[in-house]
Amino acid sequence: MSAAVCANAPEVLTRIAEPDVHLAIWQAGRPSRLDWLDTLDLAGISDLSFPCALTDLDREIGDGLAEAGYPDGAERDVLGELMADLARRFAAIMGCAEVKVRLEVIRTDACRKFHADYVPARLIATLAGPGTQWIEADRIIEGNPEEIHQMRAGDVGLFKGRLLAPEPAILHRSVPLSVTGGTRLLLVFDPLGVGEGTR
Repeated sequence: MSAAVCANAPEVLTRIAEPDVHLAIWQAGRPSRLDWLDTLDLAGISDLSFPCALTDLDREIGDGLAEAGYPDGAERDVLGELMADLARRFAAIMGCAEVKVRLEVIRTDACRKFHADYVPARLIATLAGPGTQWIEADRIIEGNPEEIHQMRAGDVGLFKGRLLAPEPAILHRSVPLSVTGGTRLLLVFDPLGVGEGTR
């Protein structure tokens, strides 16, 4: 039985609480209102990384996107609304009142090795470019790409980390961009105040 569950409804994310589930994927796909991200000049965009209380989400995310260089207007508002919605869903599942928000432009082979993070759980969604890859931990065989699964842009993955699963059944990695080419826009949420991790 696979330790990963997938569905096109957001409720699937709550299944990460089940002992045997190490990855829950909401196969949301990216809304068409964010297609502008594919033509955004990411060279002029700065990375975001900040802790945020749920009570301040909308303001903090809006201010962060502005400071990072995302263009003003309705398009940026849509991006901020999606981020805030996912943050609230994640916080409700994790039972925390504060999250760490990261929105990063990935241009290199960062985290190209399959791994599990030292957090209770981590929400990962690629908003532009190739999606995060994952594999069942007992099926890692070099040179066997059929075992590697890849999320689509807009899909939302909730990965159980090593603080809740010391022996992870699912590992993930960033796509090796030196091979595939391209740039990724990666959204990540970590819980704060729930056995905080180190990376």
